[in-house]
This record gives sequence, C-alpha cells and structure tokens, in this order.
Amino acid sequence: MSESYKVANLDLAEQGKEALYIAERKMPVTAGILRKQFAKEKPFEGLKIAGCLHVTKETGNLCRTLIAGGAEVYLCGSNPLSTQDDVAAQLAKEGVHVFAWHGNTSEEFYWCIRQCLDAKPNILIDDGADLIVTCHKEYPQLIEDGTVIATQEETTTGVQRFKAMDAAGHLKVPLFPVNDARCKNEFDNELGTGQGIIAAIIGMHILFAGKKCIIAGYGHCSSGMALRARGLGAQVMVTEVDPIAALKATFAGFKVAPMDEIVHEADIILTATGCKNVVAKKHFDKLKDGCILGNLGHFDIEIATKDLYDYATDRKPIRKDVEEITLPNGNKIYLLAQGRLANLVIAEGHPSEVMDMSFALQCLVSEYILNNKDNLKPGMINVPNDINDKVGSLKLKSMGIKMDTWTEEQRAYCLGYEEGT
Repeated sequence: MSESYKVANLDLAEQGKEALYIAERKMPVTAGILRKQFAKEKPFEGLKIAGCLHVTKETGNLCRTLIAGGAEVYLCGSNPLSTQDDVAAQLAKEGVHVFAWHGNTSEEFYWCIRQCLDAKPNILIDDGADLIVTCHKEYPQLIEDGTVIATQEETTTGVQRFKAMDAAGHLKVPLFPVNDARCKNEFDNELGTGQGIIAAIIGMHILFAGKKCIIAGYGHCSSGMALRARGLGAQVMVTEVDPIAALKATFAGFKVAPMDEIVHEADIILTATGCKNVVAKKHFDKLKDGCILGNLGHFDIEIATKDLYDYATDRKPIRKDVEEITLPNGNKIYLLAQGRLANLVIAEGHPSEVMDMSFALQCLVSEYILNNKDNLKPGMINVPNDINDKVGSLKLKSMGIKMDTWTEEQRAYCLGYEEGT
C-alpha cells in the first residue's frame, strides 16, 4: 500500500492555494462547468485515478474536478523539474495523494510512480508514457486482473511511444491518445508551446528581435514556436526530417536547412521534435559564443545534455535553471533547464486557458471510460468526436461566443451524396 503523500514542504500550501485560484479563474470548463456537473452526478465514486503529469496549478484543478466527481486521486510528476512545490503542498492538504517535488532524482522519480501504482488505480492518465509503461513492466497483474480499466496519454512523445508499443503487440490496455484530439493539439500544443518560447526570455532576459533562431521541428508544438519567435522579431530557421512538414515551414516563409549547415549561425536553438541528439556532440564546436540552448520537447535527450556536460571544461549556474557551459574552444553557451522542458521549468508551463481544454478532454474521456468499460479493447482508441466537439462548444460558451449551426437542408447536403452539383 502506498504512502499518503510526499512533497517538498507543506508550509508552501498557502502560496499553492493562491496559484490554484488564479488558474481556476481561467479554466471555466474544467474548473467550472464540468466540476459542477461531476459534483452533482459523482461519476467516479469508488474509483481510483492515477496521473503522472506536470504538477502545476492547472493540473491541480484537474485533480480537484476528478475529486469533485468522487474519485480518489493519486498524482506523481512527469518531469523532475516541472513540479510546482507550492501546488503539490496544497493538493496534499486537500486529500490528493501527491508524490512529487522539484528536482527529484531518476530513482525518486520512479519511486513516486510506484507509489501511485501500489494504490491499484483504475484509470491511468499519463504525460510521456512512464506511468503506463512502468505498469506494463512492473505491475502486469493490475492489467491482467482488470484493475486498470483504461488509460490516457497527454503528450506527443508519449503517443509516439504507445504507437510503437501497439504496433509491436505489447500494449495490453485500452489507451486514448488525448494528445491527438483537435481540442488539444491545435491549442495546447501549438499555442501553449509556442508561447513557451517566452521561457527563453525569462531565462536569459534577451531580446529576440534580430537574433538568429533555429527551431528544430515543425510539428504542432515547434511550428507554434517558430511563429512566436518570428513575431518577436527573430530571424527563424527550421530543421526537419519530414518532407511535408518541411514544405509547410517553407511555404510559411521560414528557411529550412539541415542542422549541420546552420548550427554555427544560431544565437538561439530551441528543440521540440520528440527525437534524440537533435543538437548532438558533433555540433558543440560549431556553436556560437553566447548561444542559448533550450528544449521544449518532453525528454532531456533532444539536446545531448550528458555529452555536453562531459565535453565541457567548466559548468556553472548563472541564474535559476540556467547554466553557463564553457567549451574546449573557449566559447560559452547557455543551457536552459538542464535540457528539460524550458517552458515548464523556467516559466509556469502552458497558460491556463489552453490547459482548460486539454484537462476537460481528460475529464470527459475518464467519464467515457466508465460508461463504456465493458466494450473497450486493448490498443489505441481515438477520442470520440462528440467529446472533442463538446469541449470546444463549452469553451466557446464560457467565452460568450456564438457560432452558426447547420439547417436541416445544409446538414443533409454536407453529410449526403445524392444532391451533387
């Protein structure tokens, strides 16, 4: 049986309470409409839900809504540096079984995951796949005996891992890739990660205008970063391995080139690819003196951080979560957040307004899982369109925005085939 909770400092709870309130005011769907509905209907009564998520004020409001619906909630951090200790403290005081603190080691990280799995949860909500993969490897009985009903994945990197796992026949649970729902990837990913580029400004207090900035990747997350960097006045170059994404970047007006050919020009390099060694050892001697390296992808492998530390002649912190790395050639570069998620470590992650939609999806998918548990099969299951549309409609309603609706004639025309030209 797991412990009740483990956080850095319960004395931070009052500060966390204020942070949760700020987010709550900006999450009218998750923390307002759905919380009231769940409090009335109690759909999760007697259910245990475990999340391996970034422990932020937004995630805290997801937990509050699940608890309002009757769930017993277990929470661990999905990244060692993204936990907001004040929020974790307040959630612990409110009854969330939270196991997370800023700066935990790899061993502690997995200890926290095991604490959640020891509780025998029924629904797993993941961000990066570590919770669900650990369940497969170390707690297979929870899957075999039906304790785990179904699972959800929040981020692109995790979905990629599960697609590979499913293709290999190793995914033994029903899994909803919430990341792929339109109300998630077209807002949280593009707008949230795009605005996360501000984390680089906070970290180094730089002027983007006039800087040469490389954005590695041009998916939902990195395309948003490229647009925002250009909006701040940077000269943006994009690297890609996907020909269609490279074409999109080109037609959006960005220079597309291989990293090897442009890395020496960069004042700033920001990655969000889901791949490893995007900035690799072979690039280190080409980095311009003063170059800033930041990663906004899930894992700390996109910039070869371990190789960089081994190669450096000196490494020292110059401000919170920023290190000055001296290379053998004398150049000094600046690494943000130890190569981890700069937008979550240096800033506060994605704005509450977009996380409102992502977490509303997770609330409604959790409800869907319960209502359809007898019909769910192992493997990837797309988030139903009506859930996606409901979240979008609720968000519009909360903003006071109205839109057109089809007439019956229009509906018949658009969904039919007989009328023609």
